[in-house]
Amino acid sequence: MTPRPGTPGSQIASRLGVTERIFVGPRMRKLLTTVEEGLDLVEARLAGELKVGDSLADVTSRYLYEAGGKRMRPMLAILTAQLGSGVTDDVLAGATALEMTHLGSLYHDDVMDEADRRRGVPSAHAVWGNNVAILTGDLLFSRASQLMAQVGERAIRLQADTFERLVLGQMHETVGAQPGDDPVEFYLQVLSDKTGSLIAAAAETGVVFSDASDEYAAPVREFGERVGVAFQLLDDVIDLSADPAETGKVPGTDLRAGVPTMPYLLLGRATDPASQALKVTIDEGVARISDGADPAILDEPLAQLRVHPATEATRLLAHEWSDRAVAALAPLPDGQVRDALTRFAQVVVDRSS
Repeated sequence: MTPRPGTPGSQIASRLGVTERIFVGPRMRKLLTTVEEGLDLVEARLAGELKVGDSLADVTSRYLYEAGGKRMRPMLAILTAQLGSGVTDDVLAGATALEMTHLGSLYHDDVMDEADRRRGVPSAHAVWGNNVAILTGDLLFSRASQLMAQVGERAIRLQADTFERLVLGQMHETVGAQPGDDPVEFYLQVLSDKTGSLIAAAAETGVVFSDASDEYAAPVREFGERVGVAFQLLDDVIDLSADPAETGKVPGTDLRAGVPTMPYLLLGRATDPASQALKVTIDEGVARISDGADPAILDEPLAQLRVHPATEATRLLAHEWSDRAVAALAPLPDGQVRDALTRFAQVVVDRSS
């Protein structure tokens, strides 16, 4: 039996710099305590929901969970729940189900992207093969749906709508932009569907199932979607990082697998000869890797892309989307929750992993 990669640490919030950068100052300590207590409840619920009677499925379904994670989605649900009556049983169930949905999507993503590592450990398909990895993702989706069904019809609809967008986003990413599509705008929509939709659902879950005012649902949903795009754009920059020990992935994993990222797309918009030549080199390298060449042939071209203005432009675009996320919070009341969400949006684009 393949050993499990480890157990998530108790200071989950610190993975996003929460304690130092979001909950700043003495007046935020109570909110910090509330969030950490809520995350502990989600963690305990996740551990229970991911237990499966089948011995193989029990190991595979807990594999990426036990490799750790930022728990960004549950954190948002807990934060927005403070606009209502706090972490109710329904908020806890919804936050847990959405994190399970996220985990399930990672199994599928790694198969489609042919990623060898995830969260610092070998990806599930690298350990058990594509079929087991895909089926494990399906199992997690199923169990998340069962959990949402316990909350009620509104939760089921939220889960179903989000899952539909996840699938469409992955489908569009797989097929790619069509003639007449602007590649950058097409990619931003993919990010909205694949990443933003799930984060938006988590933010909305905290409002809806804490009995907060309905007028807060649309703003936090918009906030979640925009901050999700910002998060993924910054991930595109991190994907080119030269430190696999920090990111848990080989630099340029997505591009080596032929998955375009924003730095590559912005490189394609550059008209200078050096940029055009670099794009051709990357395209040729991806084609050769697809034919069986060593992925290391792209080491040098991706190192050049890492320091190209297109990558810095991607970082700036991530900050732009973060600012737009903060702007969406305008209808929320002034106070610690809005302040923490604002800092949250800033932290996701200032991270290095």
